[in-house]
Amino acid sequence: MHLRLLTPLGRTTHSILDTTRRLVSHTDRIRITVRTPVTLDAGIIVRVATRIRAGRKDPVRQAKLVRKSGRPLRADALKLREQILRDATQLFLEQGYGSTSIESVAARAGVSKRTFYDRFEHKAALFAAVVHGIIDEIRPPASVPLLAGPTLPEILRRLAGLILKAALSPQAIALHRLVTGESSRFPELARAVENDGGQAEATALIGGLLSRELPKIKLSPQDQVFAAQQFIYMVVTLPQRRAIGFGTPMTPQELDAWADRVVTLFLEGFKGLRS
Repeated sequence: MHLRLLTPLGRTTHSILDTTRRLVSHTDRIRITVRTPVTLDAGIIVRVATRIRAGRKDPVRQAKLVRKSGRPLRADALKLREQILRDATQLFLEQGYGSTSIESVAARAGVSKRTFYDRFEHKAALFAAVVHGIIDEIRPPASVPLLAGPTLPEILRRLAGLILKAALSPQAIALHRLVTGESSRFPELARAVENDGGQAEATALIGGLLSRELPKIKLSPQDQVFAAQQFIYMVVTLPQRRAIGFGTPMTPQELDAWADRVVTLFLEGFKGLRS
């Protein structure tokens, strides 16, 4: 079968040709001729020919015509967005939020500003997407159980190790430095981290665990949140401060000992609450 599209363009800007379609069917060949109204100064004929094997039920619908430029396919659009986020993450963490412009992100990603704004409303929206990407990257894989162990101390000890691994990763430390250093000038940085939901998920997870494993204490929902937040801060704060330069970073052996002592002290704090 043979498919041919003929598109003669008008010779002046005022000429408009009627659109006609002619379909001639044969036993082994189909020919389609299309004349489309166009207004250009010069006459151009565009011919597209494609071969289709004989025997298909609907060769006209199966003909692959050229897609219009400027509108990437969904897969291409997702890859382009991921490329912008990768380059933006690198620029934010290396240069800081204030020194990173939309123009520099677009230039690094090799896209136009229009393409950028098609995907991100403004710089704060881009940063929020970067934060979300970093948190997704540093959190444990879905295949790793967060709560595992025969006793509450062992469950909390293992969980403390997972929290430290995420909080002390290079990207997490770089993000912490950025937000700490620039959030006074750009409050949207702290809001982006707070609104992402990662800490809220951890708080709910730990609070629920304490409520189930310590039924005699009868923690209220507010107490569950408070206790979970204190556990996270106890685990993370000092090791993170030392990692960003306030002292010497802890060694793996020191971090293991730290997690053990934090869990012991945390659970000791519940003794006065027992009925």
